[in-house]
Amino acid sequence: MELDIHVQPRNEENFVDLDEHDRVSVVVHPSEFLNSDGKRETFDPTERDVRYRLGSRSTLDDGAGARPTDDGEVTETTTGHGDHERTTEVLTLTFPVEQMGLGRGDDTIWLYWERDASGEHGSSGTDTVSVYGGTPSSRELQELLRRWVRLWSRY
Repeated sequence: MELDIHVQPRNEENFVDLDEHDRVSVVVHPSEFLNSDGKRETFDPTERDVRYRLGSRSTLDDGAGARPTDDGEVTETTTGHGDHERTTEVLTLTFPVEQMGLGRGDDTIWLYWERDASGEHGSSGTDTVSVYGGTPSSRELQELLRRWVRLWSRY
């Protein structure tokens, strides 16, 4: 994971309610990582083109996912305390929920940054989320049907 992200920064539980939320905010922090050549590389989202996709892993792997609603907002954030306090610029983006391909019970959300306009995947990051609402999964519907059949078979 090359990207350091935080989904729903004002929401400590990082929950996404598919029935209530139209949009989700994501903060992209500068990050440092080893590239494929083993060299240290820095990703500064405030200096990169805004070419992001957000969603479930399968949705992004299929070339889909939510795109930011605009170019985002650069803000400052402070981390640490005392001598370790550090202020950095971060990029806050907003994404439409309906295009993320998330389902009830999903617990991870992915952010892809595309290297160029062709859509070539460049870097990625994840954050833990709790997804509520939406259409029940087929597994949930099967379990509900089993319960219903057991209940009616007693009569």
